[in-house]
Amino acid sequence: MSTLLGPLLQFLGVQNQCWCVSVLVVTDTATSPTLQSAAAADPFTLLCNLQSGAFVWRGTLAVTLAADAQRVCYSVEGQTNTLYVPADGESPRMAYGSCNGFSSPSLMKGVDDKNALWKRLMNLHAGRERINERSFGPYHLLLMGGDQVYSDTLWQDSTCPDMVAWSALPRAQRREAPWTNALQQQITAFFENLYLRQWSQPEVAAVWANLPSVMMWDDHDIFDGWGSYPLPDHDCPVYQGVFEVARTFFALFQRHSLVGAPPPCTLPAQGAFTAGYRVGSTGLLALDMRSERSPERQSGGNLQCAQVLSETSWKAAYQWLDAQEGLTHLLLMSSIPVVHPSFELLEKLLGVLPGQQELEDDLRDHWTSLPLRAERLRLIHRLFQFSQDKGCRVTVLSGDVHVAALGVLESRRNTTDTNTQSITQLTSSGVVHPPPAAMVRFFLENACTRVESVDRGITAAMYEFPASMRRVIGARNFLTVESDEATNSAPRLWANWWVENELQPTTKVIHPVR
Repeated sequence: MSTLLGPLLQFLGVQNQCWCVSVLVVTDTATSPTLQSAAAADPFTLLCNLQSGAFVWRGTLAVTLAADAQRVCYSVEGQTNTLYVPADGESPRMAYGSCNGFSSPSLMKGVDDKNALWKRLMNLHAGRERINERSFGPYHLLLMGGDQVYSDTLWQDSTCPDMVAWSALPRAQRREAPWTNALQQQITAFFENLYLRQWSQPEVAAVWANLPSVMMWDDHDIFDGWGSYPLPDHDCPVYQGVFEVARTFFALFQRHSLVGAPPPCTLPAQGAFTAGYRVGSTGLLALDMRSERSPERQSGGNLQCAQVLSETSWKAAYQWLDAQEGLTHLLLMSSIPVVHPSFELLEKLLGVLPGQQELEDDLRDHWTSLPLRAERLRLIHRLFQFSQDKGCRVTVLSGDVHVAALGVLESRRNTTDTNTQSITQLTSSGVVHPPPAAMVRFFLENACTRVESVDRGITAAMYEFPASMRRVIGARNFLTVESDEATNSAPRLWANWWVENELQPTTKVIHPVR
């Protein structure tokens, strides 16, 4: 038996006082691999066959939470890896990353070691890197905020000749062209090879095998800008066909499931992959901002506005939030930043500068774009209301923009005294993708000095990093988040950005609601 990919770990939440993890392996034979662990384990069962003839297997691990943290070993076909489980009631130590790839092959040429930050994360996790005698790992969870793969070459890939031919057609003909069996087979093979190739890199595979993940997709997991193209493009057979293939592979490799059979913690009664997790006094809500994203359209004579999530999915998310009690911190995964300079402003600043196209691609469908602002406003109001009602600090985790940044939402609407409600946004991007060009970053830094008036009494601003004069870190990075168990008080969160070629992390402290 040859293992083509894996093991890959996915966090299934805390179920019946057990820390539950699924294990995914891809092999080239129909013989089931062996899964061994001192923890309770369900053996591998066949999840599906791939078009190439490979076999996808899924097993599970369940570790009963105990008074002390645990180190758990497991082996697949004799190869041993380790995961760490927090103590019962303890908040997990987490790593967060996004943008694991390149949007164009030319960008790879300027990167000396594309997986340097994955190596550093594993060194921190294993305790091999210490700062001022302090060890930062091990981590319990890996949160991936989108673009875990980059599919951008599918339009020109030599293995997809029918797609290359379709791309050469005039736009009107592209919109009318059918989704054929040949396209289905070629794009299916493309996505299969994409995952197997990118995720089997040793540095990436080591992280995937030792840190249970919570993954949520973004546009590059489908193709660049998905959901924000004009309606005739969005609804055309080829775009929809690519989306369905990408969704199948996202569910399979990132969620360890089949479409229509979601894993535990996926919210019910919704048409997306949005999921909610609870560990100790920390909650994690991962919003699916791609499955239902669409431009405005006419339906039955009525105008349906552009949307990120459907009303059904928003209702499921808010019902999950309303059911939470005793949370100190809520982490909201939003693949696109809630706080960021608007595209209109950046467009004016950038003009026709070299390198602007990549930034435009990233900002085209952001929350600050005009068609999405009403939906964004409802989200912001609901988060402030949740924070007030539950006495819970809300922090947004975001990526996508290929820089690190610190944003803050502030509200004076619901306060009864001089205090101001605040929501911090931690943006980390990318773990592999390089930052925009230097001139673009200069204008982005300038744009970040503007304070946005979101609504009466509510502002959004990009803050300088603590002990720094910069609002944008234009280098590859990843984030770690951990809580301290402060004596006689609720825990604080310590967010550390680990930036390429910088020894010390950049740190932000997030205090609980007083």
